[in-house]
Amino acid sequence: MKSRTRHFAAIILAATVAPGLAGAAVYSNGVPKAASFDVTMRIIADCTISATGIDFGQNQGILNQAVTGNSNINVTCTNTTPYNIGLNAGTGAGSTGTTRYMSGTGANTGTVRFNLYQTSGGGQWGNTQGTDTLGGTGTGSAQTLTVYGEIPVQATPAPDAYKSTITATVYF
Repeated sequence: MKSRTRHFAAIILAATVAPGLAGAAVYSNGVPKAASFDVTMRIIADCTISATGIDFGQNQGILNQAVTGNSNINVTCTNTTPYNIGLNAGTGAGSTGTTRYMSGTGANTGTVRFNLYQTSGGGQWGNTQGTDTLGGTGTGSAQTLTVYGEIPVQATPAPDAYKSTITATVYF
C-alpha cells in the first residue's frame, strides 16, 4: 500500500510543479521535422526631398553690388533611382520660368529680382526636365545639393521685407 501512495503522490507532485507538461510525453525517433517560410518585401522607386531657405540679409541697403547666398536641398532616393530636381519660378509678382522676383508686403508693389543657380556662377536652375533641372542617381542615403542665389545689381525698391516662396520638386 505504501508503494501505491508514493507513486500517486509523485504523479500529483509532477502535475503541480510542471502543469504544462502534465500528461505530455516527448518522444523522439531521432528524425526532426522542419517547416520553411518566406520573408518578403518589395522596394519601389521612391524619393523624399527637403530644403532650407536663402536669407540674403535683413539689413540690406542700396543694391549697387551683387548679393549672394545659398541653401541646401536634401534628396533621398532609393538606390539606383535616377532623379531630377526642379525649382519653380516662385510666388513673387512677375516671376516666370527662371525669371524670379521677391515681392514687397502689403500695398508695396515693389520687387527685387534674384537668380538661382545649379553651381556657383553656373546655369540657372528651373523646372523644365532635361533643360534646367539638376539630375542625379539615388544611393539610398541623403544627398545634399546646394542652391546658389544671387541678387544682381538693380534699382533699389522701397524699404520693406521682400519674399518669394520657391517649390523644389524631385522627379523620378
